[in-house]
Amino acid sequence: MNHIDQSMLQLRDSFELDRIVSGWLEAFEDALNSSNEVAVATMLTDDSSWRDVLAFTWHLLPRTGPKNIVKGLLERQPAVKAKGFEINPDRTPPRRVKRLGRDCIEALFRFQTSVGRGEGMLRLVSAAEGGALGHKAWVFSSFLEELHGFEEKRGANRPTGAAYSRNFGGDNWEDVRRKAQAYEDHDPTVLVVGGAQAGLSVAARLNQVGVDTLVVDKWPRIGDSWRNRYHSLALHGSTKVNHLPYVPFPDTWPNYIPKDMLGLWFEFYAQVMEINHWTNTEFTKGKWDEDTKCWTATLKQADGSERVIRPRHIVFANGVSSYPLAPDIPGLDTFKGDVIHSEGFDSGAPYAGKKALILGTGSSANDIALDMYNFGCETTIVQRGSTTVVSIDPSAKLNYALYDEGPTIEDCDLIAASSTPPLIIEAYKGAVKRMMELDKDMIEGLKGIGFKFDIGEDNTGHQMKYRRRGGGYNLDAGSSDLMIKGEIGLLQNDNIERYCPEGALLKDGSIVPADVIVLGTGYYPQGELVRRALGEEMAEKIGQVWGEDEDGELANMYKRTPQKGAWFIAGSLTQARIYSKYLALQIKGMEEGLIDTDPFA
Repeated sequence: MNHIDQSMLQLRDSFELDRIVSGWLEAFEDALNSSNEVAVATMLTDDSSWRDVLAFTWHLLPRTGPKNIVKGLLERQPAVKAKGFEINPDRTPPRRVKRLGRDCIEALFRFQTSVGRGEGMLRLVSAAEGGALGHKAWVFSSFLEELHGFEEKRGANRPTGAAYSRNFGGDNWEDVRRKAQAYEDHDPTVLVVGGAQAGLSVAARLNQVGVDTLVVDKWPRIGDSWRNRYHSLALHGSTKVNHLPYVPFPDTWPNYIPKDMLGLWFEFYAQVMEINHWTNTEFTKGKWDEDTKCWTATLKQADGSERVIRPRHIVFANGVSSYPLAPDIPGLDTFKGDVIHSEGFDSGAPYAGKKALILGTGSSANDIALDMYNFGCETTIVQRGSTTVVSIDPSAKLNYALYDEGPTIEDCDLIAASSTPPLIIEAYKGAVKRMMELDKDMIEGLKGIGFKFDIGEDNTGHQMKYRRRGGGYNLDAGSSDLMIKGEIGLLQNDNIERYCPEGALLKDGSIVPADVIVLGTGYYPQGELVRRALGEEMAEKIGQVWGEDEDGELANMYKRTPQKGAWFIAGSLTQARIYSKYLALQIKGMEEGLIDTDPFA
């Protein structure tokens, strides 16, 4: 077949895909507007999934099965008034793909609601029983992307700059920025606690929809939360998926970004995205006033002074892991050497020629062990519990395969965020099977030296461990091979009686000597900051933060919580980029009275 024939076939297939998708969307809109339960149900497969992100429900809400989906859609349609469903010409055209072993047509579409512009993703599969359309929806999503009248100030909608451009004799841009950050005559609408990827992303999004936002960070400089971590740290995820909103990393940057490079970018990002921020400022306590519907937030500054502000919203962006967790370890208080939590570890250089015990088998503990080893420190890892181990290359790359398929990062984000929890679990199970094949030699080698290895609860690997508990895995950068070779030691915690002045006293009476013990024992969950700053009663009211809720979504993340004005955002740069938009839209919706006045929300 020559090139012309191939092009003709591709063109015909493109027309056919457009016809199929457009036909489905038109029929769906007709059935939706006529509240025809039977018609909508017959357009869905028996195992269909729908994930709504604000467009119909003002929530992050997954539903599975025709009955649940139809009920959710038709109950909300009178208020939402969704219409204008069509293939999005600004997105990747409909295409044939295989997802979870299933051939389907994948299409990105757009629509309008009573309050804003929506987008979504649709996967159609051939209907076995035929029917008028010939295809049914297996996966369907709906996202609120923009509010009418409050569109993001970008592109053709960018600001004129009239307030300072060529403002001879008046304030220039620098003056305007300095005054905006001072908050001398007013309080911010939103206080964001934490100035890393999550805090910066949501602040940038809030700026774009016109919500006055202040970010506070306890470190001297934006980016220090990364700079001050261990010397050798680099991101374990690929740069291709790790961009922040609006300003992608340069395409000259390395695939795995070093922590100081990332910290520098965060500092730059805060400036160029005009994010109001106070560094050397720690949020210490907050109290909600039900009468005024705002917080009294106390901020401690570097000189010990306090500033009290009254925002209507507080966004906790202090990370999945907050305060270092140092468990009660028998005998550790008698140890004569150095004891360092991974939070405070910098470099293995001071321990060259000495002996180290690293407690923990997560990614940080293994990276620290590698750093110690490469500085000539005799290093032993202490395993306290079963661990999932995945090679960064090639296995962890499977998590980003979608972003290698060709669509833009924005399109990939929409596709990735369209999956309901059951689909996510199914996808992770499939990925784990492939990871096990790719990492077979490493896994067998680890088991051969007595390493306790697992592939996660229900065989979903490290990704679901991250969603459920924020840890319990190692994205391996080379320490496993050294353990297998015996160049880095492995000691099971079960064999330790207690710690003693010289190191670890084993149950057989022998001692494993050490000059330093590093606690790679993890962190308290994000909710710990709530407990310390807002009190036990408020922490109880808000409930679990991170982990799975009753719908399988991340608990109290990126959405309204049981406490009005309390919000949470955390996770990878990818999660921060995607969900910062929807958190910002919810806050804007509340500020404009769009949510509270909706009787269905």
